[in-house]
Amino acid sequence: MSSSEAAVRERLVQALRTYDEEIADRWVQLQWEQASVDEGVAEGELRQEADDLLAALQAAVESSTPVSRLVADFPELNRAVVELSMRRARAGASPTSTSLAVLALKEALVDCLRKHSEPGEDLLAIALTVNRLLDAAGALSFETYVEGREEIIRRQSRQLLEVSTPVVRLWDKVLGVPLIGTLDTARTQVVMENLLQAIQESEAVVTIIDITGVPTVDTAVAQHLMHTVNAVRLMGADCVISGIRPQIAQTIAQLGIDLSAILTRATLSDALSTAMGLIDGSRQGTTGAQMSQVGR
Repeated sequence: MSSSEAAVRERLVQALRTYDEEIADRWVQLQWEQASVDEGVAEGELRQEADDLLAALQAAVESSTPVSRLVADFPELNRAVVELSMRRARAGASPTSTSLAVLALKEALVDCLRKHSEPGEDLLAIALTVNRLLDAAGALSFETYVEGREEIIRRQSRQLLEVSTPVVRLWDKVLGVPLIGTLDTARTQVVMENLLQAIQESEAVVTIIDITGVPTVDTAVAQHLMHTVNAVRLMGADCVISGIRPQIAQTIAQLGIDLSAILTRATLSDALSTAMGLIDGSRQGTTGAQMSQVGR
């Protein structure tokens, strides 16, 4: 570290230590003026956020880490910027406003240094250091925000999938999964995980997958259904697919899809009747394969 850089960092530390409250107040004010925060955010939250980030910034500048690497390599500062961005992401703020909120600290800090500057002080060198430091913080906040929002969206999408694919208990040791809409790979995985977990918890003997609400069954959907059936069988349970409407049966036949190894029924009531037979058969040693022709 050169002597000039050391002098600049020492001046920054002095300002952050002496005028921390003034800088925090100015930063909060700038965020309101620039509309970079939502109206629902309490001023106390912003002030606490400012205090945390300024404390981390002071500790970072006091360290020996190069200015160009402070935001990336100094743990406390990196964590403070990331946590700020994640809070804004969860609150629904835009990535632009989140970055502007961080960059507003640059103006607050430079204003304070200019106001309390000493004769002959190199304000340009100080301002350039502040720019390098907080530009990196702004970039990190934007990146973190985008990643955070993507994670939130993925989590919400999975929650919606779980809600849209409930596993219900139809009878003692009989589970049902009513499917509505398109069955893709992601949804199949959720169905499979939830169903297998429910089989283990309830010690189910038969599961019914009802596809009455599935608009079309193509080769991909059929493969997804077969994977689920195979997984259910590995758990020691039988699986019946209901809701095979005439149009779907015709499509399956035209595509040459072989579902002969899977128990299929036209309606849920037929599937439930078959399930009762499978339960009785399990007590007598009859397998699902032996029941596959019953009711066809």
